[in-house]
Amino acid sequence: MLLAHQAPAPALSPLLASWLPLLNTSLIVISGVFLLLGYAFIRQKQVQWHRRSMLTATIFAALFLAVYVTRAALLPTKLYPGQGLIRTVYFVILGTHTLLAMAVGPLALVVLYRAFTGQFARHRALARITLPIWLYVVVTGWLIYLMLYQLD
Repeated sequence: MLLAHQAPAPALSPLLASWLPLLNTSLIVISGVFLLLGYAFIRQKQVQWHRRSMLTATIFAALFLAVYVTRAALLPTKLYPGQGLIRTVYFVILGTHTLLAMAVGPLALVVLYRAFTGQFARHRALARITLPIWLYVVVTGWLIYLMLYQLD
């Protein structure tokens, strides 16, 4: 439904529209893989590999965000077609995913800032909160993709 002030989304080739959601989801899943690698590396005291993994995770998350915003501007919103209890489950997942996704960006930037400025105790304390939130966002993003594009 378009509001009076909204312009319709520009047309996009059907091929691009069909694979863009998968590309977008893949970017955030790759980010999650590098988060887990970074966590494993720091547990093994491999600081350089931890740093590389976490920066890679951040880059893939930023790419995800760029593609997501572009996709939102170019494609209409896909509505969830399910009914009944599964629809409720979908909206609970979507709601928690959205709220935590909005929080994880600023949290991750502060964690990175603290690492780059040598505030390692403060970095570690906030990273312990940020990591599970970021991983939840990754997993629920993948679930949302499956529910929207693979289970309909």
